[in-house]
Parts: sequence; C-alpha cells; structure tokens
Amino acid sequence: MADETRGGNGTGAAQGVRVGIADFLRSRRARITPERAGLPADGRIRRVPGLRRDEVARLAGVSTEYYTRLEQGRARNPSPEVREALAGALHLDAAEREHLADLLSRHRPRRAPTAPQRVRPGVRLMLETLERVPAFVLGRRTDVLAANALARAVLTDFDALPANRRNVARYYLLDPSARATVGDWELLASETVAMLRLEAGRYPQDRLLADLIGELTLGCPEFTTWWNDHRVVRRTHGSKTYHHPLAGELSFSYESFLVPGDSEQTLCVYNVEPGSRTEKSLAMLASWHAPAPIR
Repeated sequence: MADETRGGNGTGAAQGVRVGIADFLRSRRARITPERAGLPADGRIRRVPGLRRDEVARLAGVSTEYYTRLEQGRARNPSPEVREALAGALHLDAAEREHLADLLSRHRPRRAPTAPQRVRPGVRLMLETLERVPAFVLGRRTDVLAANALARAVLTDFDALPANRRNVARYYLLDPSARATVGDWELLASETVAMLRLEAGRYPQDRLLADLIGELTLGCPEFTTWWNDHRVVRRTHGSKTYHHPLAGELSFSYESFLVPGDSEQTLCVYNVEPGSRTEKSLAMLASWHAPAPIR
C-alpha cells in the first residue's frame, strides 16, 4: 500500500505523512548535483547521489539539525519563508512547492470530503456545447464526473461504466486498449501517477484514493516504480496524441481549468487545429456517434 494512504486511523495516517515528507525531500535532494546547486567541490566522497542534508540546510539558510528534523517529519509547520527557502534550494517547480506545503504545513492530515462530487447543470451544458472537440470534467482521484460525446468516443465510454469505475487513472493504467491507443503511453501514464501523488499529499486519509492506489499497484507493473519516484504534476496544458482504431491518429493541444466555484473539479478541453486532419476525423466520429433522429 502507498505510504501516504496507509492506515484508516489518525495514527497510521500521521505516520504515513512523516514517511511522505522524508521520502519526498530525500528524492528531491538526490536529483540536485552540487554543481547544479552552485556549491564548490569539497573533496568528500559521496556515498549517495545528490546533495547532503548539510548542503541543503546551508542553501536554505537553516541549521543542519533543523533540516534533519524536517526531513524526518519531527519539525512541523515551518514558516512560509523556510518553505520558500527549501523550495529554492531543491529547485522545486510549482506543483512540487504545493506538495511540499501540503506535507509540511499541517499538524493533522486533512480529511478528504466524503460527499459525492456533482457537476453543475451549467457545466454539463457547456460540455455538450463543445460538440466539435472532446471535453470532460475530472474530480478528486482523477474521477471522470462528466464527459461529452467526443471525449467518450476518443478515450472510452465512461458513461457505460459503473459510476465508481469512471476514472482516468484506472483507464490509462489498467485498460489494455489504452496502451494501444494512447500516443506515448508511458509518459502519459507516469504523469497520471504523479497527479495521484500530488493528491495523496493533500488527502493522506482518503480511503477511496488508497483503494485506487492499491488497485493500480496490483494491476500495472510500472506503477510502483513511478509512485516511488515521488514525482508530482499538475497538468494545465500540453499536447496529446491518440491512435484511434477507426479515425486513425488524432492530435490535440489540451487546456485544463479549475471549474469556477469548485476548486476540486477540472475542465479538460482537447483543442484541434482548424482544417487539420484531426478536425476532419473528429467530424466523422461525431457523425457516427450522433443520436438517431426521432421519427
């Protein structure tokens, strides 16, 4: 079971948070060479890759003892200035800074909301209005809360699945068809794992997330390696390619936005270049999946 999600009680979750802090900080300093950090060679033999604890402490302007306590999860709630100094010393990006704040800034782990997530009628209407491109709404744990017809045609028909199985991570990592249809499957799948890692830092006591991670661990041979990398990602834009069995190769530039009024729902839109082969192929797919006229 994944470290941050072990245990249903407060003690087990707190222990998981401490393990998460230690592993994340160790993995981040292991990837930074002294040369990259701007440190002069000191002639000492390095038994592990990356920076030593005392070097991170020096770069962040804190004592080695204090940094060691932070890395061991024994020093909680450091000031924003200390967190920022650590982020700078470890060359963290925006998602990693968010993850570090989640791991360091709470006395007790944040509890995951238990109420089912619902998509507002207006957002659903907007999805259907975007009839020329795939669009869908993701919730916590990469659950698919709503998807328009083209998203169901290009990815998979989430609406045909039981409500508790509609999940992007489960699709990409466990559905055999995804490996064949997703361009650069390894990159997309590993980034999806990194998205789950970011969420596990926010909600270490989320039992549904723990169950999903356990399922992915058992069903995807690559999952454990990616999970143990402690990489975190928040996707906002980029490109994707799919090899559709009927429409051929489809190329998209995607944009992701937080749904106004709900910071735990993300609208994902797959845009296409006007006049491109993908646009024509999507028009064909749309005609195939259009509902039959009422007579």
